[in-house]
Amino acid sequence: QKNPRTVRQAEEVRGLEHLSMDVAVNFSKAAQLSSHIHNVCAEAREAIYTREEDVKFWLEKGVDGSMFEVLPQGSELPELQRCRQCPERWRPCLCSYSLSIEWYPCMLKYCKSRDAAGRLSSYKCGIRSCQKGYTFHFYVPQKQLCLWDEET
Repeated sequence: QKNPRTVRQAEEVRGLEHLSMDVAVNFSKAAQLSSHIHNVCAEAREAIYTREEDVKFWLEKGVDGSMFEVLPQGSELPELQRCRQCPERWRPCLCSYSLSIEWYPCMLKYCKSRDAAGRLSSYKCGIRSCQKGYTFHFYVPQKQLCLWDEET
């Protein structure tokens, strides 16, 4: 990479996406999904989440469905509060976690030039960069498991 110490700025901001992580994944069976889960998620054994639409995809690919547990949703439990508003540390709530990817290569960049006959042509001349944000929402059995979501 040219200039590896350069602070990069995204050329395109792709906005914020809200994802409802409504299914828990059993850590001991999760290696079927990816060989990296045991290394990446080792500290979060009891708190690996995914979306129901991802579960449907994996089930179609033949993954064992017993590793998934559908979690209670806010619409099913109207008394379920967001963790930042929940006064009791041992009460279940809906947790949120935000993540922003400030710069990542997202597509090829094309430039235009003219050939000797004056015809316009395009060629690959680099990589376009993007920025993207995510907010993950998920059920936790006690607020104690979501302390980063407290109001500041």
